[in-house]
Amino acid sequence: MTSTAPSSTRTRRKVLAVLAGGLVLGVGAAITLAAWNDSEFATGTFTAGSFNLQGSTDGTTYGEHTTAPGAPLTFSANFGNLTPGDSVYASYWLQLDKNTTSPATVTPALDATSGTGSNASAISYKVYTVPSATACDANVATTGTLILSGANLSTATGATTFSLAKGTPPTTAGAAQKLCFVATAGTQAVLQQGQSGTAVWKFTATSN
Repeated sequence: MTSTAPSSTRTRRKVLAVLAGGLVLGVGAAITLAAWNDSEFATGTFTAGSFNLQGSTDGTTYGEHTTAPGAPLTFSANFGNLTPGDSVYASYWLQLDKNTTSPATVTPALDATSGTGSNASAISYKVYTVPSATACDANVATTGTLILSGANLSTATGATTFSLAKGTPPTTAGAAQKLCFVATAGTQAVLQQGQSGTAVWKFTATSN
């Protein structure tokens, strides 16, 4: 009589061996799988632009006058020998320097140091923007645009901004804006003989 127990045991061991092998193979397959990776990078470098306002008393030679009293204006004849009712005129030019990267809005004002001298209260003024080819003279009220005025050298009213363009190309200076200053002596009752009055104007350019 032949026993079946040993045969059954051997068969069971083979099945377990196959299953175990299957488990090992399954684990091996999971290990050999790899994730795909890829990366992208982006960099930003930020540089500030340049901005520089210049002035000129002759429309040719420009420089920086960053503190009061600034550039001395050259007024027409008799500015040093005023009589009651006299008016004198002076030109000034503003431009944005080369390599300036933004246009500007310019705001006119009197500097805080303006209005010194015994005749400061006896002299009035007006400031106009005028076309570059226009003379700064008695006709400026019709040829120019009033941007600032004062009943004396210590007050300022009606401040009006104006624009300055940057150069094209940027390596050149922007187009200049000509200004015309008019100073008028008061009456004999207020104008003191031999005395003077000093005005200091300030022009602030803000980049657009």
